[in-house]
Amino acid sequence: MFVSGRATAQYQLNSTGPVGITGLSGSLFGSAAASQALRTLATAATGPSLLEQEHGKLVGRSIAATGTVAAALTAAPALAAAFPATGVGNQLKRVARMLSARGSLGVRRQVFFVTLGGFDTHDDMLVTHPALMTQLGDALAAFDAAMTELRIQDRVTTFTASDFGRTLSSNGDGSDHGWGSHHFVMGGAVRGRRIHGTPPVPANGGPDDVGQGRYLPTTSVDQLGATLATWFGVSASNLPRVMPGIVRYTVKDIGLFT
Repeated sequence: MFVSGRATAQYQLNSTGPVGITGLSGSLFGSAAASQALRTLATAATGPSLLEQEHGKLVGRSIAATGTVAAALTAAPALAAAFPATGVGNQLKRVARMLSARGSLGVRRQVFFVTLGGFDTHDDMLVTHPALMTQLGDALAAFDAAMTELRIQDRVTTFTASDFGRTLSSNGDGSDHGWGSHHFVMGGAVRGRRIHGTPPVPANGGPDDVGQGRYLPTTSVDQLGATLATWFGVSASNLPRVMPGIVRYTVKDIGLFT
């Protein structure tokens, strides 16, 4: 899971905290001097090229951020919300821990990425897909409970994203790559229990089928992204810089938030 707390600090978390660069602390190959030499090389910002200088500065900031995050997580209070012991459940648990430590980190905005694979259901779909949705649903329920526990549910928005959808038609044991995809957005600031966009007519060969069970979406990912970016604080003038394709659409905010 990747976490971004500031524009200049990005790091990865595992079950124990932020993942640091191996060998920078303690000893490297049994030598404390080797560990220090590695740190000096990694953070050197005096090379002949600007790229080399900026790389050293970035590594130095990342090392400092790793220590800051580790200390903040250690001091953060434990959460009562029970997360399922699944891949996505553990990832969202780490996000919740990060949010519980937000006061110590002193950040205004944070972006978290969690992943759940396995939706490329070319086969065995009737077994695979329900199990994946159960994992996702249980993990999100626990995350929502944690946000309520932390009293920040109105300040946290969770949404899904995917490269592509699936066909409505079957290949005999599953589904193939589609066009449009359903997504959901969850959070205290969301106008819940609503469908945005126009659902397609669920019929193979129907009016919305562009071929082989693939459906043309009525809402663009640019519109979804622009709406989320607006909630996140991006101004209207900067939206085209964040979502360049939004200039093609009259409706730039699809009304997800209260």
